[in-house]
Amino acid sequence: MKKVLLTAFLLISSITLFSQSIDLGDFPIGKWADEKWDAIWEFNSDNIRILDEQGNVIYDFQDKTIVDFKISPSTAGLELSFYCQETGKKYKFVKGLTSLDLNLIIDTDSGIHYETKMPKK
Repeated sequence: MKKVLLTAFLLISSITLFSQSIDLGDFPIGKWADEKWDAIWEFNSDNIRILDEQGNVIYDFQDKTIVDFKISPSTAGLELSFYCQETGKKYKFVKGLTSLDLNLIIDTDSGIHYETKMPKK
């Protein structure tokens, strides 16, 4: 019985280690425009979505496997970063200290680097 309980505990622990939920905490919520892709990044308290200009959902991170999710202060401002296993991309958003804009940096598993400045909508 002890082996079964230990195995169940380890399995549950490993699941929580590999998948994190989105909790934006102190990170600003709202919408920012990625003008290079005609997309809107929408940040809610518990979710991040990518919308087209008409408001249709392009991608929803809600039920995806998110790892290394963190919000931290830096010299550039407040940084939000995470890796999404389904997209194979690492996302980093930097909210500057004196600007409403967000800087978006995406690095893919295949080595593609993307960077843009997104104005607040």
